[in-house]
Amino acid sequence: MDIDAEIQSGIRSLQLDSAENNDEIVASDGVKAEESEKWDTMEEDHKDEEISDDKDEVISDDKDEPQLNSAPTHVEPKVKDKEMTAEEKDEKEEQNKKRHLNVVFIGHVDAGKSTAGGQILFLSGQVDDRTIQKYEKEAKDKSRESWYMAYIMDTNEEEREKGKTVEVGRAHFETETSRFTILDAPGHKSYVPNMISGASQADVGVLVISARKGEFETGYERGGQTREHVQLAKTLGVTKLLVVVNKMDDPTVGWSKERYDEIESKMIPFLKSSGYNVKKDVIFLPLSGLVGSNMKTRVDKSVCPWWNGPCLFEALDAVEVPPRDPKGPFRMPIIDKFKDMGTVVMGKIESGSIREGNNLLVMPNKAYVKVLAIYCDEDKVRHAGPGENVRVKLSGVEEEDILSGFVLSSVLKPITAVSEFNAQLQILELLDNAIFTAGYKAILHIHSVVEECEIVELLQQIDPKTKKPIKKKILFVKNGAVVVCRIQVNNLICVEKFTDFPQLGRFTLRTEGKTVAVGKVTGLPQTA
Repeated sequence: MDIDAEIQSGIRSLQLDSAENNDEIVASDGVKAEESEKWDTMEEDHKDEEISDDKDEVISDDKDEPQLNSAPTHVEPKVKDKEMTAEEKDEKEEQNKKRHLNVVFIGHVDAGKSTAGGQILFLSGQVDDRTIQKYEKEAKDKSRESWYMAYIMDTNEEEREKGKTVEVGRAHFETETSRFTILDAPGHKSYVPNMISGASQADVGVLVISARKGEFETGYERGGQTREHVQLAKTLGVTKLLVVVNKMDDPTVGWSKERYDEIESKMIPFLKSSGYNVKKDVIFLPLSGLVGSNMKTRVDKSVCPWWNGPCLFEALDAVEVPPRDPKGPFRMPIIDKFKDMGTVVMGKIESGSIREGNNLLVMPNKAYVKVLAIYCDEDKVRHAGPGENVRVKLSGVEEEDILSGFVLSSVLKPITAVSEFNAQLQILELLDNAIFTAGYKAILHIHSVVEECEIVELLQQIDPKTKKPIKKKILFVKNGAVVVCRIQVNNLICVEKFTDFPQLGRFTLRTEGKTVAVGKVTGLPQTA
């Protein structure tokens, strides 16, 4: 009976021990003390050591149990401490993180955008010599020796065969102070919609211009992509521009100062007319993407005695990070989606921050989702802030229910989904004999949305000089006009007013492969 009583009291003390989590260590010490006292009294009572084995086993089992139990009670608080320090570490890491910028390479076809991007990755150690040698051999086999650097960015066979970028290439590199995401946009006019989706994710534009005789002129003249890309970049919110004059090592150029100055003098008036403040927001610099001159280190004086400015890496490091709001309502336009052990969406965070375990809303189909994992560059992270290009794994929605152009947004302040909105438009260049009036149809590009739209009504024309509305009622407008109108789309799309979220409120209208107008959202329906 004595032994049974002891077993029961041991069990009771165990129950008390597990119930009082806060006093775990004290409780376990108490249990130990109690146990040892009982053990002493037991020894006195049963000096005769030959008590039945069964009973002895029960006692020893019982005696071990509290000890087994007491071991984790000491460990548990330590584990909690470790968790705390891990979270603190996370926060410290976020504070110490290098600043992050998205850089889009734009310019006319064959200006050398992919080659410059490939050279950057090679110089910053993202690509090893063996890979370069492999690409060199591949390019030589195709009798295209000078294309091997572009193969780093142009990964699919079609792009390599033709030497033209089609998709927006994506890569990452770091300098001493910054992390960069390169977006290599296609230069060919057939792929301008892809270029728009690349530029809409960027903070900084690198406009690549070929200095080779005849190539600059082709890109710059009417119908050349240099002009269209600059206008689109400005419309899409790329406020800072690095104008790099590439192919300076070409035999027709030979690092000539006259050629460089000629290009600069032609580009400055055009950049001003596109809305860039040339003194504040534009940097010109010469380089050679193929041989890597003036990219990571300044060009040697023996090669180019007249250049005293920065190299490309220095210029990129000097660019200021645009203001971002990590505490604003979450907004991430979805550029792409795929299946990978669940639904994964890709995009650039425009506002707010995201953490593992967050509950969010996919608009406009109002699907409630949970964030399972976040990947930034190639690494898994717990948290990501505005400006980051991320891949997010979601639960609660199927991959086929998401389209590019949908927006991942906060549940409390979701983005508005509309089929009609008011906008201020600037007409750039209408197609031959076209007039811009109610009933005009075009393709609307706004963040990652591409939708057919129709102008329902022209509300008022704005005088470009005074910026004030003209009182006269208007029925149609021509090239160069600024007009406020109502635009209708077939499906619900997610947009914001330009004044609230510039990145989600600026757009371009294109028709038959040409950009006809640029604009900003000024008003959304009240019911939305």
